[in-house]
Amino acid sequence: MWEKLNKKFKKYPARMRVAKKMIELGLRLDDDNKIYCGDLKISDNSLANAADVDRRAIKSTTEIILNDSELSSIFKNIIPAGTLLKNIAKSLNLGVIEIEVGHENKGILAATTTLISSKGVSIRQAYAEDIEMGDFPILTIITEEPVPGDIINEFLKIEGVKRISIY
Repeated sequence: MWEKLNKKFKKYPARMRVAKKMIELGLRLDDDNKIYCGDLKISDNSLANAADVDRRAIKSTTEIILNDSELSSIFKNIIPAGTLLKNIAKSLNLGVIEIEVGHENKGILAATTTLISSKGVSIRQAYAEDIEMGDFPILTIITEEPVPGDIINEFLKIEGVKRISIY
């Protein structure tokens, strides 16, 4: 998909920002040329502000997507990821682990969840950013309780882990 998007929007960075923002936020494009988050219609102005583009870039991007069967199929089937607990974890007495990973990150989720469970801590939620969406993708793990700080050195031994924050 990223190859196709890069090819379509190579000369149009504003359109690429719109497409990336739609994917990042889980926004789908419907046959009526409108953008939705679940069943909630998103205004062109709102998306333009979020993507930092002129609102006309929204229309031109959606038209290109709808006229390409492969991209249309992708963008018509995007769904939002649901509630992420990171920002409310402290209020719920949950732990948060953020792991910055490199592009060589095979097995990091398995290794980190194994480490966490070996400490007797249950995982409530895990969310990984798409490595194609940014230079430094983050794996966020929400645990049933805060994990001990001395586990940081063990995380840093996992191949591909660049940095870790626990709070």
